Amino acid sequence: ILPYVALSIGIGGLIWRRKTDEFGWTARSTELLEGKVLRFASIVFHLGVLAAIGGHVMGILIPQSFTDAVGLSDHYYHLIAVFGGVSAGLAVIVGFVALMYRRIKFPRVRVTTTRMDVAVFILLGIGIVTGMLATVLNIGDAVNYRESVAPYFRQIFILDPDPSLMTGGGVMLIFQIHVIAVWFLYALWPFSRLIHAF
Repeated sequence: ILPYVALSIGIGGLIWRRKTDEFGWTARSTELLEGKVLRFASIVFHLGVLAAIGGHVMGILIPQSFTDAVGLSDHYYHLIAVFGGVSAGLAVIVGFVALMYRRIKFPRVRVTTTRMDVAVFILLGIGIVTGMLATVLNIGDAVNYRESVAPYFRQIFILDPDPSLMTGGGVMLIFQIHVIAVWFLYALWPFSRLIHAF
């Protein structure tokens, strides 16, 4: 149920926000309050996030049968996924830590922080840490996510999910926490400064 609740709130919230706050679709920039750390941190964070999202999309949407058909062995696919995931994850961590440092260190930036920002930062932090841990702990391919996690997500979009794919088959708890945190993040998205992505 959680994916559908999160997606319903997220999509419904986007529609509501568009109708009631058309000119508030912004990150409420604090660039004029401090720019030096922001320039570095924002670029590193956003590039890392884009790479991580791209990796997730490819990992979820491209089934193993496709990579097998084009001659990419599971071993090499996994090496590419781990290298890409660790690289993207490191960029996200460095950018996120620098952005949090900036928000805490500079009082003029700190006072612009809302309760919703704090909730989003917590969920982002949980998502980032658990995502990186899941990648690192799965270097030996202990969890064959291509046959468990990925099909689970594909099934959500055809309205026929099998939750046992996320709870059985050796799927580690860290994967489950990562996914749960991100579902909550999707639900909060339209009500936070993350709206600027749209």
